[in-house]
Amino acid sequence: MNAKLIMALRLLLALILLVMGSNKFFQFLPMPPMEGPPADFMGALFATGYMFPLIALTEISAGVLLLINKWTGLALIFASIMSVNIILFHLALNPEGIALGAMVAILNVVLIYANWKKFKTLF
Repeated sequence: MNAKLIMALRLLLALILLVMGSNKFFQFLPMPPMEGPPADFMGALFATGYMFPLIALTEISAGVLLLINKWTGLALIFASIMSVNIILFHLALNPEGIALGAMVAILNVVLIYANWKKFKTLF
């Protein structure tokens, strides 16, 4: 694959993860109103006291690692775990909000494919 395209996709994923992770701490992006099961699920995560900060730190860590191009394999593993959970949350509870999650998942799959040499030993 083209190295410049891979770099652009890596930086795009890094920025998405950084912005969304930072938003969990500083709430600078407006949240769409939620009710029913999605709101209950988010409320339960928030009520634990540690899940939202853990998710945010994981997103920010993966974003920073991708941004500086250090330990890219580890960052992509973190991002893939988050991608799966984002997609499953939206498929099960909030299908209308799946677009950004799908974009994160697609970017993650493309970047894992582009860096497959780093993942061969895992499989």
